[in-house]
Amino acid sequence: MALFRRKAEVVRKGVGDTPKEERKLKRVGGSTVEVRRVIETPKPKPQPQRSPRKKSSGQSGRPSRSSNGGGNRSATRSRPRQEEIILPPETARKQMLIRVLPHQTQVVVLEGPTLVEHYVAREDTASLAQNLYVAVAKNVLPGMEAAFFDFGEPKNGVLYAGDVKVDRSVHGRNPRIENMLNQGDRVLVQVVKDAMGQKGARLTGQISLPGRYLVLQPDSDAHGISRRLPDDERKRLRDIINELKPDGYGVIVRTAAASATRDELKADIEALINAWTKIKVDAEGGPAPRLVYQEPELLIRVIREHFTNDFKRLLIDDKAAMDRVIAYLEDTAPDLVSKVHMYEDELPLFERFHVEDQLRKALDRRVWLKSGGHLVIDRTEALTVIDVNTGKFVGTSNLEDTVLQNNLEAAEEICRQLRLRDIGGIIVMDFIDMESEKNQRMLIRKLKEELAKDKTRTQVFDISPLGLVEMTRKNVSRGLLENFSEPCSHCDGRGVLLNEEAATHGIPYEDRAVLDAE
Repeated sequence: MALFRRKAEVVRKGVGDTPKEERKLKRVGGSTVEVRRVIETPKPKPQPQRSPRKKSSGQSGRPSRSSNGGGNRSATRSRPRQEEIILPPETARKQMLIRVLPHQTQVVVLEGPTLVEHYVAREDTASLAQNLYVAVAKNVLPGMEAAFFDFGEPKNGVLYAGDVKVDRSVHGRNPRIENMLNQGDRVLVQVVKDAMGQKGARLTGQISLPGRYLVLQPDSDAHGISRRLPDDERKRLRDIINELKPDGYGVIVRTAAASATRDELKADIEALINAWTKIKVDAEGGPAPRLVYQEPELLIRVIREHFTNDFKRLLIDDKAAMDRVIAYLEDTAPDLVSKVHMYEDELPLFERFHVEDQLRKALDRRVWLKSGGHLVIDRTEALTVIDVNTGKFVGTSNLEDTVLQNNLEAAEEICRQLRLRDIGGIIVMDFIDMESEKNQRMLIRKLKEELAKDKTRTQVFDISPLGLVEMTRKNVSRGLLENFSEPCSHCDGRGVLLNEEAATHGIPYEDRAVLDAE
């Protein structure tokens, strides 16, 4: 059969440097012969050693392995990014105005002639934030990881499992709420967020007592310094606090501590420790629920939280209120007493500084920009939506530059409106679309710079794939709109009048009005 085979080939390939052998059967004359051929394997040429290519910080790609061959790539990806600390830009001269009326007290902050913050205390809507109560557990809900407490208010407050104060060495790292609390337990709680709408107040068992320069946290080892302060001032304060920090207490240094002396910080710590000692004594025994510690009035709270050396002056139109402010400052910040003045002009204080006109505009849904563009601010149950429009602004050079200028101006005004209206929770901003990534980064940085002026905690996220900017702002109490409005009695706050008869029976709206009149 081999005579009929045209070709038989056997190839033996070498491995590495081993030669390769080929065998073939050929017909030569009348005979079949086997031809063997051995081919030497060529040696590979040496490759020059390449130096590792460096990637710029902005270049995307897979993280490189470490030189030791271990290379934990997952750890590289999960390393948190250090967020840049953005200090607030310089502002126009600041002044604080206080108007006292029989039914309410209003405190406003001006930067130059512009109104940027507003606080109001009314007789019918007092804030409970930071007050301490002995509360009684009414319901413990494992499925919600929360418990509802009666603390003396019409609506029960909610205490989440992560806010319960327990001994972790006994209950473990993440204990279940049913293992920490039982119905009927008496617990010392603090209000961290006022009741809003249908939701009750939010409570915590981890107490914190705010002072002029710092916040004291009993039974804690937390410590920190405001990131709004310069690095050299943070270092100075850190050295002082490390020396003064009492055992068993956490200390958070506030922005107001800038330039504060060692004696002033020490006096603040001692005053807060004495207050905590009295609270513990008052919380023992007695009926429940009941109030144990009440925060000072709004006037003193705003002075404590906001009035610092960067203010030019403070004007008050009421002698009794001025005496209370001076008495507080003499105990906590004597160097600020000289900035407090009595307003005695015939023209009302708020009218003199055009505060009333700016408050009226702050209650509007539409906010006009100086360039001709405008904002539209809408509140919903879950979040606040802000729409940016160019309006009458047409720019001068090209579309991208026009959009950028409008967005930057809108970002500055949005941050002012958030502070003035005290809008909290989730905020979604719909800026005008920009194609340039550089311009998008400029917009986000502008937002963060303007928000650095806001002492309320905020967090801004990058532009989403849909071109939206999302952010959060801590929500503590009712905002400007909630304080000076009430839901419409006809539409219940929806903003529309429903024509149910047309939907159900086909009766036109005009005919329904005639029937109602009859």
